[in-house]
Amino acid sequence: MDKDKTSVGLIALLLLAGMTAAAQFAKVSVIFPILAKTYPDAGTSLGFLVSVISLTGVLTGLVAGMLVAQIGFRRVVIAGLLIGAAISAAQATFPPFALMLFTRALEGISHIALVVAIPTLIAKLSAPRHRPYTMTPRGSYFGVTFARVGWLGVPLAISAGPAVLFLMHAAMMLALAVPLYIALPRKLIETPPRPRPGLGQIFRDHLSIYASPFIAAPALGWFFYTLTFVALLTVLPAMLPETTRTTLTFLMPIAGTFVSLTIGAQLLRFIPAVTIILLGLATAILAVLAMWALPSAFFPPIILFGSLGLVQGASFTAIPQLNPDPTDQALANGAIAQMGNLGNLLGTPILLAMTVPLGFNGAIIFALIAYIGCATIHLQTAVRRRAVQHSSSC
Repeated sequence: MDKDKTSVGLIALLLLAGMTAAAQFAKVSVIFPILAKTYPDAGTSLGFLVSVISLTGVLTGLVAGMLVAQIGFRRVVIAGLLIGAAISAAQATFPPFALMLFTRALEGISHIALVVAIPTLIAKLSAPRHRPYTMTPRGSYFGVTFARVGWLGVPLAISAGPAVLFLMHAAMMLALAVPLYIALPRKLIETPPRPRPGLGQIFRDHLSIYASPFIAAPALGWFFYTLTFVALLTVLPAMLPETTRTTLTFLMPIAGTFVSLTIGAQLLRFIPAVTIILLGLATAILAVLAMWALPSAFFPPIILFGSLGLVQGASFTAIPQLNPDPTDQALANGAIAQMGNLGNLLGTPILLAMTVPLGFNGAIIFALIAYIGCATIHLQTAVRRRAVQHSSSC
């Protein structure tokens, strides 16, 4: 492949494939009240239908990053789409709750395969000068997908039944698998053959990867971001003023996407990704404080998610900036998938545990702790990177 050219068509297909991975969360989250009626005896366990898909990513995220390069990025993407399509079609039958929960856990295999392999392929298919534009949408998957599934999918699920939403998701994944199978070049990314790691090696690799301020930094910051994103989109709307609730529920994820694709993409041309992440976090903290001071105000929630748009795109752009080697990128993507899934797994239960006794104040405290924690991680790893680079130059 010509390093000075960007494969726009292939990248567009991969971005759509990434959106279907995000829809594996959105298709359940946005119709949560409908699912509560479908499984009336599930009680509080119903929340696991949203989060249990993350469990697979928590357990296998870094293992996936280690194995993707060996199996082949192209094969992993195609397999992830086909597995996801089959599971989503099966879920459309709405089996008994225990079985439905099991299918959601299996769906995590498809999800982790896609979120690990797709970013490295997009980076490889992009000319260096275009990466701020091609990697930024990668970080906007969840915002775009939640907004679209909420806008189009919820009315469809109400009018035609929730099964249609799952079948459409399956059809989309299958429809993308075919052109990607045909168009993605074989051996697009050459990696040296390495033996598959044993349990001991996997444990040692986890330690070394998370000890690296280069490979681990995007993932450790991403944990705090994902801790809040799905959780706030699920819990916060009920706490917003009734007169603006519907509008804000649609605009919040859209604001993040808009900022990520416009302001974020432009800033990434001139400013390092980690700096933009810190800028987004500082703005998010101010927005949360404004929500606390003015709980009925219309704009602070939009500003909050708009500022998170800077964190979204820059977090994924930081991976190739900090790790130029494709193998390290795969490991970093595996780590970011693992930490992202851990954040998604824990976020909603923690937020609910804080809002039950504290109400809206609990949501504010939850968000502030997460964003301050994220900024602290990025500042600390930046100091460590400078120390490593200084010692290497001496």
